[in-house]
Amino acid sequence: MRVIAIDGPVGSGKSTIARAVARRLGMDHLETGAMYRAVAYAALLSGMDVTAAGADLARLAAALDLEMGERVLLHGSDVTDELRTPEVTRVSSVVAADRGVRLELVRRQRTWAALRFGGVIEGRDIGSVVFPDAVLKVFLTATKLERARRRAEEDPGDVARRDAADSSRTLSPLVVAEGALVIDTTDRTVDDIVDEIVAAFPAA
Repeated sequence: MRVIAIDGPVGSGKSTIARAVARRLGMDHLETGAMYRAVAYAALLSGMDVTAAGADLARLAAALDLEMGERVLLHGSDVTDELRTPEVTRVSSVVAADRGVRLELVRRQRTWAALRFGGVIEGRDIGSVVFPDAVLKVFLTATKLERARRRAEEDPGDVARRDAADSSRTLSPLVVAEGALVIDTTDRTVDDIVDEIVAAFPAA
């Protein structure tokens, strides 16, 4: 498999850059964060209290009929827009810290890549946990001010909480994977960043 793993904190430009790299190279793209949001959305729909001890999030995740693409289909319904609500955003951090959920979604992410012989995959732990042998690992970052500006539709407090949750959780915390190409996206164009990533992608 030829996987390009792109990690980074919220607002670092992962989705924009990953999609652009995938288009440039003619590869498929997977936004793993949307998978965690889909579990959070399903939990909210079911009325589950995700903060309660014993909340069976893993069983819920395993039962989901989830189709990932440019649009996200949950049990056949397009839920892409619903995954971006503030409520889903807040619950997603709790869902992402659940061991059972992570094991299930990592399994799905690896299956997705295997079926396509690779792809451009973005998230928080792709290069460090999901695909540590990716042919190219990239870690995107940006200043806090720039990340806040990019996520202006979100409460700044929510962005800060997500940063803290992603970096401090025991299971698969947000870290720079060994050997990753670290790119500060502040004040750089998408094309410029894509050029750098494509240039670093080893020829087949």
